[in-house]
Amino acid sequence: MAEVLLFHHTLGLTEGVGAFADELRRAGHTVHVPDLYEGRTFTDLEAGAGYAQEIGFEALVARGERAAEGLPAEIVLAGFSLGVLPAQKLAQTRPGALGALLFSACVPVAEFGGAWPEGVPAQVHGMDADPFFVDEGDLAAARALVADAPDRRLFLYPGTTHLFAERGTPSHAPEAAALCLERVLCFLGGLEH
Repeated sequence: MAEVLLFHHTLGLTEGVGAFADELRRAGHTVHVPDLYEGRTFTDLEAGAGYAQEIGFEALVARGERAAEGLPAEIVLAGFSLGVLPAQKLAQTRPGALGALLFSACVPVAEFGGAWPEGVPAQVHGMDADPFFVDEGDLAAARALVADAPDRRLFLYPGTTHLFAERGTPSHAPEAAALCLERVLCFLGGLEH
């Protein structure tokens, strides 16, 4: 079974993020879910994004890096939306990563050193008409990440919502979330460690 470090999105460490982590735990995986917002949660994306800007994206990534300290090098790095920043940085810069799971976001590889590490598989999941994912460059970054890399995959789901896997919110898309979870469990089950 895999060990996963899962970073929350702009709304903070919500019940929906906890529910996703619990699904992975039920499948036998060990999942760490640090709270980068230190207890704050939001119900509105704009308010959550404002809080993230107030803290600063570099500070949030640094909190993510501190959360990885003391954990094994052989870990899967995962993040929802804003949480992709620390997850992707760690996947690209921390030796020994087993894989990366990026939900509703993807950063150009050049942001964190210019190259994706050899032998680190990845999945990127997003909605095909999510304006944050499509219009802000994440989809293009995801396509570049997976180009000519059989161990890296992009999965697009029909819809416009950003946090489609977030249970208990209006943006939750149950069918897409279920298929995403199934693909994530296959990914985790296929890792060698």
